[in-house]
Amino acid sequence: MTNIKLSVLDLVPVLEDTDDVGALHQAVLLAQSAEKWGYRRYWTSEHHDMEALASATPEVLLAHIGARTSTIHLGSGAVLLPHYSPLKVAEAFHLLAALYPGRVDLGIGRAPGGSAHASMALSGNYLEHVRNLPKSIQALRDLLTGKYRYEDVPVQARPIPPEAPSLWLLGTNVKSAGYAAEYGTGYVFGKFMSEHDGKSVLAAYREQFQPSQLMSEPKAIVAISIICAETTEEANRIAGGEKADIIGDPSLVQLELEKLSQTYETDEFIVINSKGSYKERLKSYQLIAEVMSLQ
Repeated sequence: MTNIKLSVLDLVPVLEDTDDVGALHQAVLLAQSAEKWGYRRYWTSEHHDMEALASATPEVLLAHIGARTSTIHLGSGAVLLPHYSPLKVAEAFHLLAALYPGRVDLGIGRAPGGSAHASMALSGNYLEHVRNLPKSIQALRDLLTGKYRYEDVPVQARPIPPEAPSLWLLGTNVKSAGYAAEYGTGYVFGKFMSEHDGKSVLAAYREQFQPSQLMSEPKAIVAISIICAETTEEANRIAGGEKADIIGDPSLVQLELEKLSQTYETDEFIVINSKGSYKERLKSYQLIAEVMSLQ
């Protein structure tokens, strides 16, 4: 069996009869449980003005969770770079990396993360910022490696951590894979929200990859949605008609993960599950960890 590594992608959903505060408490519990069960990373997303999600500022939540965990990697899935100055993003994640050395992942993306009005309220002309994304990625990479210059004057993103955050680009198509390859970052293919052929997307990333100071060889993660329960019938009940990449009992989940690992030629997946109750969601992650022998 392939030695598959698993991580958690948390949208911080507001489920059941709870509120935003309750959802944030559940995020901490999920991260702590994931660490205990052997998951490699806990990543949280960035969304704006979405009533069902309490995850607008990943770096703040990660700082909170970092103080309540000890080994699990902490990451963003993803900071939406078009909204921000690369220097501000680098400073935030350098601070996290200084607080939690060797544990911080900086995942970036180019989606708006909310409605058109929320995006305009956040950063003005979003489409213009997207057009400038290649320059922003280059600037961010230079800031993380201490090579950034503004008007030919060196500018540092402080504090300087003992180990730079690992840089990942999240996407769903060949264009995003091309950016990750060109700038020498890791790549996360969002299978759970993509209609594109992930195998060809990842092949393009690997073929075009240019080594960088941050990453010497291509590294790929596939983000998938999984709903797991004691029985496949129970998993389908929890899904409630919603689509997911894998729905079933632990043995089915194991089989499907091994197939996907061979198809995508990767040994690492990041798992999203926002269905059912918080108790059912935690149980799903626990069952997956047990069947995949993460510990």
